[in-house]
Amino acid sequence: MRVVILGAAAGGGFPQWNSNAPGCRRARAGDPAAKPRSQISLAVSADNTNWFVFSASPDLRAQIERFPFLQPKTGLRSTPIQGVVLTDGNVDAVAGLLNLREVEAFSIFATGTVLGVLDENPIFEVLARDIVRRVRVPLDEPLLLPLTKGGASGLTLTLFAVPGKVPLYLERPGAAPPTVEGEETVGAEISDGRHRVFFIPNCARVTDKLLARVEGADALFFDGTLWRDDEMIRAGIGTKTGQRMGHISVGGPDGTLAMFENCSIARRILIHINNSNPILLEDTLEHAAVAAAGWRVGEDGMEVEL
Repeated sequence: MRVVILGAAAGGGFPQWNSNAPGCRRARAGDPAAKPRSQISLAVSADNTNWFVFSASPDLRAQIERFPFLQPKTGLRSTPIQGVVLTDGNVDAVAGLLNLREVEAFSIFATGTVLGVLDENPIFEVLARDIVRRVRVPLDEPLLLPLTKGGASGLTLTLFAVPGKVPLYLERPGAAPPTVEGEETVGAEISDGRHRVFFIPNCARVTDKLLARVEGADALFFDGTLWRDDEMIRAGIGTKTGQRMGHISVGGPDGTLAMFENCSIARRILIHINNSNPILLEDTLEHAAVAAAGWRVGEDGMEVEL
């Protein structure tokens, strides 16, 4: 199994288009310690030929052009992308579907709730339903991912609930949405029968149930949005905490590094990293703390081969 990070940043990317914060300025200036990153997306294959994309980043078209293994190989029109797996309905997870609208067959895999978000927005009808299948994936039920033209891909997908919230654009005005554990925000377990990889780009807290599920995993790609809960407020670039947005912090006694400290996982990689997070800067104490804890800060193009 081959896993490639197509984009490691949270919504807006790094640098973010309208941010003049110090980290974004360093990235624009070409500082080697502040590597640019596109918005969150992962590609997985069991055979290096047929690929499944996890999260359809708004940057997906540019990501396809950057990574030749996602580009057409046969005929005048084709794609090695067999399917797109959605773990939530946020803009940075679904907007990239609109890049795939040129009458090409593939499948969309998601919970019924996330598929409902697509169904309610007519713009996604540009993905013709007689060509692009929408496949409802029940929670905790393994699904053998099929190839578009039939046959097995060699990969099994299991979606499972993690603590999260509804997308920002679906929130009711004046009401802070509760953290829920259902079909709104899910993690994905991908297996080739020998190895297990987990993709969890959004998670509000780490539960005992989640720790038990990922124990012994070969790789974990996990929510690294913010270093601390009030990070954006302190930086003067936002008004919401990480918890208000549905994200656990990386640092702190209840953060990701601490919660997974005693969990046996072969490779630990932080993804969905906001442009405000100091772990993006390789000369910071926070970046060093991530490395010391046995984690890696995700980068575009980073690969795990199992």
